[in-house]
Amino acid sequence: MAIEVRIPTILRSYTGGAKVVDGAGDTIADLLTDLDSRHGGLRGRLITDAGTLHRFVNVYVNDEDVRFLGALDAKLSDGDSVTILPAVAGGAFGFAAAAAISSHSAAAVVAGDAVAAR
Repeated sequence: MAIEVRIPTILRSYTGGAKVVDGAGDTIADLLTDLDSRHGGLRGRLITDAGTLHRFVNVYVNDEDVRFLGALDAKLSDGDSVTILPAVAGGAFGFAAAAAISSHSAAAVVAGDAVAAR
């Protein structure tokens, strides 16, 4: 099963600079374990010690927030696209990023295709 995973700039040091990596798994939890086996340390940046998604990390499956799909138990299918986005808060940048996210898909924001005016 091939899952396309879009990686935000801040986490690309774990993927050798790759914007997009392939992963596998039946759930988000399985996918993150698979990614961590090839990109050590990545899972630890996304999951708390209690085993939940960090509250400042947003994960989307085909532009749907996994928190509404079962969080780490969200089911994945072959060909799905998973986007990881760090949450943005505060200041003018936070407002611009929120505007970009609200008017563009999560994938476009990670790819740098969404630009919001300050």
